[in-house]
Amino acid sequence: MQASTLPADGIVSVSNQQRRRAIVATVIGNGLEWFDFTVYSFFAVIIAKLFFPTGNDLTSLLLAVATFGVGFFMRPVGGILLGIYADRVGRKAALSVTILLMAVGTTMIGLAPTYDSIGLFAPLIIVVARLLQGFSAGGEMGSATAFLTEYAPERERAYYSSWIQASIGVAVLLGAAVGTFVTASLDAAALASWGWRLPFLLGIIIGPVGYYIRNHLEETPTFLEEKDKTDSPLKEVIRNFPRETSASFSMVILWTVCTYVLLFYMPTYSVKVLKLPQTTGFIAGMVGGLCIMVLAPIVGSLADRIGRRPLLSGSAALILVLAYPMFAYINSAPSLSTLLIFQLVFGTLIAAYTGPILAAFSELFPAKVLSTGLSVAYNLAVTIFGGFASFFITWLIAATGNNMAPAFYVMIAAAISFVGTRFVREPQYLQQH
Repeated sequence: MQASTLPADGIVSVSNQQRRRAIVATVIGNGLEWFDFTVYSFFAVIIAKLFFPTGNDLTSLLLAVATFGVGFFMRPVGGILLGIYADRVGRKAALSVTILLMAVGTTMIGLAPTYDSIGLFAPLIIVVARLLQGFSAGGEMGSATAFLTEYAPERERAYYSSWIQASIGVAVLLGAAVGTFVTASLDAAALASWGWRLPFLLGIIIGPVGYYIRNHLEETPTFLEEKDKTDSPLKEVIRNFPRETSASFSMVILWTVCTYVLLFYMPTYSVKVLKLPQTTGFIAGMVGGLCIMVLAPIVGSLADRIGRRPLLSGSAALILVLAYPMFAYINSAPSLSTLLIFQLVFGTLIAAYTGPILAAFSELFPAKVLSTGLSVAYNLAVTIFGGFASFFITWLIAATGNNMAPAFYVMIAAAISFVGTRFVREPQYLQQH
């Protein structure tokens, strides 16, 4: 199916079937891409031993999680270049490129020889693959948000865009489920030998499937109707939308910290700090992912009725208040049941915070710079606060002996983002009531 062309009257009509297809394609594609990007964090402990052997478990783990962060150096670059591409060529084209690049990076990790086989070239392959994944992921969020919000009716933008966050929940759930299955089914020797590769090798399938799904979508009606396109979207964002970019940046901080600390880092935390079996962390991660997958669209729909700001500010405040006692709780009684409660609480709060957030961003920027503006704000915040969160927390715990380091990190992020939420503008139809 080819992209729609603009009719003579300048108006592109969109059917409900097209809108449903847009949601399904975005959820599947975005979920698969985030599965690729984050499964590395679920297997960081094993990767540390195979690709970064130093004779010291802590040093190896620090190198492995630092390599996870290396992918984030490329995110602003990918976000800017692919965001510009999406604003100039189209959302569909950008989304097709991102999933192919992600699949290549993931497949490289799945097929990489270990340090014992090729020495220093092994970690080099991992670093290159992470850079490629980071470039791809950088362009995903801005393009996907522009795509879904431009397909959405005015009064359902939060609901439509919340499916992007739901798809991240799908990725967490799928990654944790695969991790649980692999670690529970194989002994330690088989897991270290070949079992850890299985989730990464799914990238060989993900690439063609995701590309096919996205390439058979139609371009968004808003992009086709936009007559005021700009040849320099980045320059326009910097010159004309600094306040909107700053507000978006501040709100992304809590989003990225919650994602990379409370979801992706927890399997490593449960093994290294709480001394629980690896399957325990994976099972708890499945619960967190399931909460977000189910609740984000519900919260998005609620935000279309009562507004974005109450949900954003309220959930940020609750995360700030609950971070310390919840980490104290799992440290005082580490078990599967306490981890499940932890993930239920934070899975719900993350869904409440992220369900309305992309709609709030989309209403700050016009269509001609939406993908670029969001990509710049989102990827800078993710790179600074999310990419190396695992590294800083692992190092802080080791240096201070304080297992509560993640709680303080989350609390700082929640305080900054709470301030940012107070600058959210509600859509016109909500202001009229």
